Amino acid sequence: MAAAELDKIDEIIDRYAGKEGMLIQLLLDIQNELKWISQEAMERISKRNNIPIGHIYRVVSFYKAMSLNPKGKHIVSVCLGTACHVRGGLGIMDKAKEFLDMKTEGTTPDRKFTLERVNCLGCCALGPVVVVDGEYHGKMTPSKMEETLKRYD
Repeated sequence: MAAAELDKIDEIIDRYAGKEGMLIQLLLDIQNELKWISQEAMERISKRNNIPIGHIYRVVSFYKAMSLNPKGKHIVSVCLGTACHVRGGLGIMDKAKEFLDMKTEGTTPDRKFTLERVNCLGCCALGPVVVVDGEYHGKMTPSKMEETLKRYD
């Protein structure tokens, strides 16, 4: 891990020094800043706050908002729930993989994009739906998928 990332982790830990019940917010801040929570981050939190590393790991692995693997700069969520699936969600996912040169979901090697499947985004009438960095794109088609991703490229 780069020294700058370790410095950032220490800076975030310092913000919560001596505060009760700070673990989840501290972890969310690290996730937001670095796009993942590394083993080194968990070890630093454990050591500096006297929290067992197993407890930290359980918290990180429980919450979907936290990741033990590096996430990309842009998070692309393709809905494959029933309504989106029957309206072509799989074709949208395939086009996203093709555009990002990926065989499966995950993070691109340059950490520019993370592609993930979600089971429902709660807006079935707009299906198929894709969310990029919190921005919803409804009535998606494979050609619109490529155009959408190019805007974030």
